Amino acid sequence: MTSGPGLFSDIGKKAKDLLTRDYISDPKFSVSTSSVTGVTLTSTATKKGGLSSGDVGAVYKYKNTLIDVKLDTESNIATTLTFTDIVPSTKTIASFKLPDLKTGKVEVQYFHYHASLTSAVALSETPIIDVSATIGTPTFVIGAEAGYESSSGKITKYTAGISINKPDSCASIVLGDKGDSIRASYIHHLDESKKSGAVGEISRRFSTNENTFTVGGSYAVDSLTLVKAKLNNHGKLSALLQHEIIPKSLVTMSSELDTRALDRTPKFGLALALKP
Repeated sequence: MTSGPGLFSDIGKKAKDLLTRDYISDPKFSVSTSSVTGVTLTSTATKKGGLSSGDVGAVYKYKNTLIDVKLDTESNIATTLTFTDIVPSTKTIASFKLPDLKTGKVEVQYFHYHASLTSAVALSETPIIDVSATIGTPTFVIGAEAGYESSSGKITKYTAGISINKPDSCASIVLGDKGDSIRASYIHHLDESKKSGAVGEISRRFSTNENTFTVGGSYAVDSLTLVKAKLNNHGKLSALLQHEIIPKSLVTMSSELDTRALDRTPKFGLALALKP
């Protein structure tokens, strides 16, 4: 793969990850282990409301092929096959779920020094085709994406974005929802490891005149402990503490509080990810 502008989905992703990743409101437990043959097994259990669910997954990499199979408690088997460089500078991803094969999708990604192109087709009776493209460099990126429904001949979505990237910061603007929404974000890293940083995001939906402004940050207390927090203009305050209890094994505690309704019980989440 070549280094270039990256995929359209990467525009604004760093800011979004800092504001959303690892924030949880329910218990979650997972255990991962790897065998000498290269197979990684992961078992996950979650509880949301009064319902419990779980899944068991296996990931195996052989040369340029990655096989990911997951079985959940509802007897669904999700499979993803990723092939790298079948054609130079490309990645092909095929995914499907049993017993409903209509959920299948094939995606092809092409990477170039100054451009990228992605095309995805849903394997159904009325396939939806998604296409996205970017041009630029790792520092400056312009991109767009669109969706087309073959049965009706209608454009289902179109989005455009721009991103300016530096080693310690990233700014992006995305115009989405067929021009009905706009989102601007900026993230600045405070250390070389990029574990500590600050982020701000503002979004507006034109049809409802609704604005949302969110600020957040992360701080590495030490090499094993990370704290994060975020607050938006609707009064939602969230915070989390993540600690590496043993190498590659993490415990995460998260909470969300509505500062405009302090009489409500805050939401709490706890996640334990073990990788012996």
